Amino acid sequence: MRKSGLRKFKTLALALPVALLALTLTSCDGGDDGAKDAAQKLAEALSSGNLSSLSFANSVSAETANTSFTELIKPLGEVKPKVSLGEIQVDKDNKDNKDKISATLSYEWSFGKESWKYNSTASLSKTDKTWSTLWTPELIVPGFQEGDVLQLQTTAAPRGKILGDGGQVLVQDRPVLLIGIDKTKVNTAGQPSSAKALATLVGVDPAAFASQVQAAGPQAFVQAISLRDDANRTVTDAQIAAIPGAVGLKDTLPLAPTRSFARPVLGTVGEATKELIEKSDGRLKAGDLTGLSGLQAQYDEQLSGTSGIEIVEKPAKADAAGTPRVLFTVNAKAGSDLKTTLSLKTQNLAESLLSDTTSPSAIVAIKPSTGAVLAAASGPASNGYNTALLGQYAPGSTFKTITSLALLRNGLTPDSTVPCTPSIAAGGTTFKNAPGYPESSTGQITLRDAFAHSCNTAFISQAGKVSQAQLAEAAASLGIGTGGAETEFGAENFSGNVPASGTDAEHAASMIGQGKVLVSPWTMANVAASVSHGSKVQAKLVQATPSTPSTASASSGTSSTGSASTTDSVPSSPPLTTAEAAKLKDMMSAVVTSGHAAVLQNLPGGAVIAKTGTAEYGNDNPPKTHSWMIAAQGDIAVVVFVEDGGLGAGTAGPIMADFLNGLIGK
Repeated sequence: MRKSGLRKFKTLALALPVALLALTLTSCDGGDDGAKDAAQKLAEALSSGNLSSLSFANSVSAETANTSFTELIKPLGEVKPKVSLGEIQVDKDNKDNKDKISATLSYEWSFGKESWKYNSTASLSKTDKTWSTLWTPELIVPGFQEGDVLQLQTTAAPRGKILGDGGQVLVQDRPVLLIGIDKTKVNTAGQPSSAKALATLVGVDPAAFASQVQAAGPQAFVQAISLRDDANRTVTDAQIAAIPGAVGLKDTLPLAPTRSFARPVLGTVGEATKELIEKSDGRLKAGDLTGLSGLQAQYDEQLSGTSGIEIVEKPAKADAAGTPRVLFTVNAKAGSDLKTTLSLKTQNLAESLLSDTTSPSAIVAIKPSTGAVLAAASGPASNGYNTALLGQYAPGSTFKTITSLALLRNGLTPDSTVPCTPSIAAGGTTFKNAPGYPESSTGQITLRDAFAHSCNTAFISQAGKVSQAQLAEAAASLGIGTGGAETEFGAENFSGNVPASGTDAEHAASMIGQGKVLVSPWTMANVAASVSHGSKVQAKLVQATPSTPSTASASSGTSSTGSASTTDSVPSSPPLTTAEAAKLKDMMSAVVTSGHAAVLQNLPGGAVIAKTGTAEYGNDNPPKTHSWMIAAQGDIAVVVFVEDGGLGAGTAGPIMADFLNGLIGK
C-alpha cells in the first residue's frame, strides 16, 4: 500500500547481482599503458550507464551484461554515476607480475545540488594480451557483499508558510484525511463496486474513479479525494469504514484557513505532474509535492525547500545484526516563508460580500499609502479563475477618470462646460448615454457634472481635444498598461491594455472605456488608490519578491514578474501631479454627493470619492453589461466588479457600501 499523503519517505531498492561477471575490456597489450586503457574504458562505460559497446568473457553477451548493469542503476532513476580513473598499482601480492593490477575508481552520484562521492577498487588482470576486470559488488560500493542492496530514502522538507499582512499565517500545514481504496483490503471482484460507492460518497466521478482503481497495481492505495480533517468534515469515519476496502489516512497539506480563501491567488499544492517534472530540470520527481497554481506554483522553489537524502546499506539477510550502514546523508532544508500583503479579515470580508453573486466577480482593496493589496477576492461564479488579478474587461465609465486626466492636461478644468446630448456620432458610429440618464444633467453642463452623472456623449464630444496616445499616457500615469517593467506586484496579473492609436470610432469608444480598452479589477483599484494618494501608487501583493521566482505556472504573454500589459508601445507618461489629483478628487467627490454613487454618502469613516461604470459586452440585444465601481476612503481604495451585473450604481454600489461599512467594523 502506498504511504499516505506527503509520502515523507520513499524507498527504492537497488539489488546488486548475485553472480560475479568477468568483464573483458578489449585492449591492446602494452604493459602498463594497456592496463590504464582498460581501466579508463571501464570508468567511461560505468559513467555512460551503457556497457553494450564492450566485449565480455565466459560467454557472457554484451546484452546480458548491459541488462544487468541497467537493472542495477534503474532504481535511482535518471541519476547515473560519474566515474573517473584514479591511481593504478601493481597487485601488492604480485609485485613482479605486472599482469595483475588494481585501479582506483572515483564515483560521484549527483542528487540536485548535493553529491555522494567515494572510491572503489577494480582488479584487472591480463591473459593472452587482453585485460579483464573482475566485477564484484565491492566494485560498486566498498564493503558490499553479494545480495546486499542500497536503499535511497528521501525526506520531504517542511514547506514554507504563506504569510499575510502583519505576519498573519495564511497557508500552513493543516490536518487532512486522504480517502481512497486500499486494494489489499478488498478482493478483485469487489473493487469496482467499492470504488463507485466511495466515489459517490465523496462526490467524485464514480466511473472514472473505478477505472483508476482497476488500473492501479494490486498493492495500491488509490486516492479519491483529500478532505480537511476538522469539525466541518461531513464524510464520517463510519461511512468510510462501511465500504469494503475504503480507508481514510490522516496527513497534513499546506492549506489556507478555508477552501475558498484567496484560492485563485494563493493556489494549491499537490503531487507533481509529468509536465512539471519535465520542466523542473531534475528538481522534481514523481510523488513530490509541489505548487500547482497561483503563488504556490510561482514561488514553489522558495516554498518547497530541499528534500533530505539518506542512502543506507541493507544487508542481504533480513535478520542481520546491527544497524544498517548509512552511506550518505543530506539533511532536509526547510522552505522559506512567502510574505504577502493580504489581510485575513479584509479578504474574508470581500469574499463574504461576493458569496451570493451568480456571475464572475471581484473585489480588490489597496492601501494607497503603501500600495499593499489587502484583498484580491474573486467570487464563486469565477469557478477558480483569478478574476481579481487576471480578468480582462472593458472598464466602462470608470475609465472616465483616465479620460478626465487627459482632458485636464489639455486645458479643461472641472468647471469647463461640455455638451451632454442624447446621442453623438463619431467615426460612423452612434453613441448614447446609459438608460435612465437624468435629463436634468443634459445640455451645457460642467465637466464635473458630466463625470458625476457619467454622460457618455459629453466625453466623446471632447475626443478631438485628446489623442489616443494621450489617453494611453494618462492611463500609464495612473498605473494602467505599465506591465512588468514598472511593477513589483509579485504575482501574475493583467495590468491593462490601452491602445496608443486607433480609428475615430475606436478613439471615441476609448473615451468612455469601451472598444479595445481592457483592464483588470486590480488595475482600477490602483487608479482609485493613485488619485487618493496624489501620485501613482505601485501596488504590490508579494513583499521582498525573490529576483528569480519559479515560472512553473506562468502563462504565455506574461513578463518575468507575471505581468501582462499593453500590446502597443506606451509613450513615456508624465507623473500624476498633486494638482491633477486634487481636481480628480473633486470630480470623484461629486459622484458621491450629487451623482450615481449616493449610496456611499454618510458612511462612517469619513468622505468617500468614487466613480461608477457600466460597460457593454457581447452580442446580445440589448447587450449585457459589466458593473463597476471604484472608491477610496481614508487609506483604502477599492474596486467592485460584477461581470454580468447591469448598471454599476445598481449592483456594484451596494456591495461597495457594505464593504466600506464592514471595514469600520473590522
